[in-house]
Amino acid sequence: MTSTTPDSTVPDTTDPDAAVPDSQSTDSADTRSHVSGTPRHRPVRHFLRHFAEMTIAMVIGMLLFGPVWRVLATALDAASGLDLNPLLDHPDIGALVMATNMTLAMTVWMRYRAHGWAPVAEMGAAMYLPFLLFLPPYWMGAVSGEFLMMAGHVLMLPAMVLAMLRRVDEYSGHPGTPALRRGPDDGC
Repeated sequence: MTSTTPDSTVPDTTDPDAAVPDSQSTDSADTRSHVSGTPRHRPVRHFLRHFAEMTIAMVIGMLLFGPVWRVLATALDAASGLDLNPLLDHPDIGALVMATNMTLAMTVWMRYRAHGWAPVAEMGAAMYLPFLLFLPPYWMGAVSGEFLMMAGHVLMLPAMVLAMLRRVDEYSGHPGTPALRRGPDDGC
């Protein structure tokens, strides 16, 4: 005769917590997630992946759109007789053009990843604010053009992190956040 009551000595293999011995069954979700996989690391992985994606988008934007400005300036020079190409060599104009290039590429990628316009605007602000911070000292002659470009780029990364921390749930892939397009390895 077969018993219909479950045997308490045989673990239920369909329940991920059943494989955890009774002494650990009251531990935190972190312990259980370690036994059943690594979901506790997913939010950090999503956050870091988004940061890496935005950094790559910035580089692509600089490489892709930088030459476009030169072509446009040359075309406008030919059409109008103005000499706009040298303006692009000014550090202040160059910094703003570069921030625009990075923002354009990041906007395209963030919209592809289904982020709303508010996070896109915040990430765009993270591109411009570091440069805007150093423009007045540059104009007053207190810092060099090289310093303006270097400091703006260096401060851009923490500015991006701050913008991401403002919406940490969105960038870490927590449930209940906007339905972001995920890569094949995300499992979410």
